[in-house]
Amino acid sequence: MKILLTAFDPFGGEKVNPALEAVKMVEDEIKGAEIVKLEIPTVFKEGPKTIFDKIEEINPDVVLSIGQAGGRSALTVEFVGINWADGRIADNEGNQPTGEKIFEDGETAYFSTLPVKGMVENIRKHEIPAHMSYTAGTFVCNDVLYSVLYYIDKHNKKIKSGFMHVPFAADQVVDKANGTPFMSLEMIAQGITHAIEAIVELDEDIDVNMGQTQ
Repeated sequence: MKILLTAFDPFGGEKVNPALEAVKMVEDEIKGAEIVKLEIPTVFKEGPKTIFDKIEEINPDVVLSIGQAGGRSALTVEFVGINWADGRIADNEGNQPTGEKIFEDGETAYFSTLPVKGMVENIRKHEIPAHMSYTAGTFVCNDVLYSVLYYIDKHNKKIKSGFMHVPFAADQVVDKANGTPFMSLEMIAQGITHAIEAIVELDEDIDVNMGQTQ
């Protein structure tokens, strides 16, 4: 199995992106699966295009993308990407859509094809906070999640794909408000590893309740 593991460069005035730094720490082989790492730009359309090009180059079995979600206190495995771009802040090239479809001919939403619940469960088994998420936002993270699933669908590729958000790293919250959630890079990297273990081991997702009431 070959897994393409992607992460964004720093954005929003941050000096680092914990997603990228943690991905660098992940082993190049996990349970027999080859891990190919890719840094992508925090730019609408360009982030996905970078992944499209790498897909054509290496033909992976799985694409797992990682992004920063400052303010979240746990690793959050995304369930769905929506066909909508709306930037609360500008991306790294100054693009800031105010509400538009990502692809005019795309579905309203695409669901992750990874074992989302199984990934969450395996991360938790190793005593790392993790949750299933039903919103990847409307910034570049959702752009990547939705666009890669769209690309796979439109090109009839037998590739599984999904997205996981990670919290701020400890050094990012030094000058932020007291109580801002964070996680060590080591723990984030371990969580990513355990998520990948579930991807390798599970052909189908597990049957457990992980719904939300709000």
